[in-house]
Amino acid sequence: MAALPSCVTSSPLPEPEPGAFTGSVLVMWVGEGGRSGDGRFLFVPDPRNPLTFRRPGGRQATAIRPEMMYTDGGSIPRVAQIFNGLSPWGYAPAYMIHDWLFVARHCRRDGDGDPAYAGAGDLSFRDSYQVLDEAIATLVAERKVARNDVARSAITAAVASPVARRLWDQSGACAGEKVRPEDAAAAEAAIPGSGRRPSMAAGPPADGGVTAVVVGQVGF
Repeated sequence: MAALPSCVTSSPLPEPEPGAFTGSVLVMWVGEGGRSGDGRFLFVPDPRNPLTFRRPGGRQATAIRPEMMYTDGGSIPRVAQIFNGLSPWGYAPAYMIHDWLFVARHCRRDGDGDPAYAGAGDLSFRDSYQVLDEAIATLVAERKVARNDVARSAITAAVASPVARRLWDQSGACAGEKVRPEDAAAAEAAIPGSGRRPSMAAGPPADGGVTAVVVGQVGF
């Protein structure tokens, strides 16, 4: 087993039960051609088959369904990504669920009353890494990824670390995590029906020329 950096400890959780994934992961690259920068990755709910993770055993927030959000696996501390199997896209469905927990937590903490954040946004920090552990176990059980005990122990340790806790406890992060209306519109143009949650966008469109291209897709 590879040695872990000193800021990453062994997994705090026992072997989890698998839950169940349904739906599709759609990740788009948006922004190229706009005036505001060189683009970002955007998780886009499939309007016909939205990604949903059902936790095992009827636990809190039994069904977690992410809404449109920017993502780069950013809720997974970079230290975890040096290990084989921990690329942000290697476990994309699990990472999207975990990223959404952070977005929902930040917006609930900042007083955003959108009902989309309820449930997921009320989970504890321990719940957040337990959910990720369950999601990884589910991907293994569904043969979407190969069992890799090094990867599992490294990633569950990283998401339970002080680095992850600081990310979890951030205040004022919600506004910066809102999807720009022009990016939501670009996603809607590429996948009709995907941008149907305008209430989650951050104000009116700032400029035109934004395009969206699907760069990753996983289905269940």
